[in-house]
Amino acid sequence: MATNFLIHEKIWFDKFKYDDAERKFYEQMNGPVAGSSRQSTGPGASSGPGGDHSELITRIASLEVENQSLRGVVQDLQQALSKLEARLSVLEKSSPTHRATAPQTQHVSPMRQVEPPTKKAATPAEDDEDDDIDLFGSDNEEEDKEAARLREERLRQYAEKKAKKPVLVAKSSILLDVKPWDDETDMAQLEACVRSIQLDGLVWGGSKLVPVGYGIRKLQIQCVVEDDKVGTDLLEEEITKFEEHVQSVDIAAFNKI
Repeated sequence: MATNFLIHEKIWFDKFKYDDAERKFYEQMNGPVAGSSRQSTGPGASSGPGGDHSELITRIASLEVENQSLRGVVQDLQQALSKLEARLSVLEKSSPTHRATAPQTQHVSPMRQVEPPTKKAATPAEDDEDDDIDLFGSDNEEEDKEAARLREERLRQYAEKKAKKPVLVAKSSILLDVKPWDDETDMAQLEACVRSIQLDGLVWGGSKLVPVGYGIRKLQIQCVVEDDKVGTDLLEEEITKFEEHVQSVDIAAFNKI
């Protein structure tokens, strides 16, 4: 009968196990607490007022430790907040006009399909009105004629001004060495043959006879040519045509003027 009676009673027989586990947990979290070294060794040790007192002391100690840690966190947050406020005040003083504005969100309404406007059939009266409109009126024609006349006048003035401006002609000074066949060649006749060459843009200059060796002398003659009209190849071709007197032609000097 006693056993059946205890079965229906709600008695916490192993409460001391849970108390020990809770105490060990807080000791591991916060370290050993003074006065908590006494442990209950039997089922009756924690059920008395001494066990309840030690459990209360353990909980109070753990709460104090948690309170201290929370105070430290709060102090750190207060210091960080004060630093941020000081930095913000410095930034506001340095750039008072600059203020960060949050981007405004725009509400976009859904697009609606726009139908193209329908063309109405033109009435005969409207067609007559369009025919009456003179797109190229007399005033516009007169303005176009005046603009064309002014343009032609300016072009003519520009052409006359350009024609009066002196044109720079590129010229070159050439020194030619004309060699005879032998010492019996008539050098005066050879020079006369060379000077007989007349070309547009060619002007003959001074000349002299220069001894070569073995009694042979060559004709050294100066000329000025216009680059666009007379070239060195043309000069050599014209001089070497006198085969009876001329053996070869060489360019001794060539200078731009």
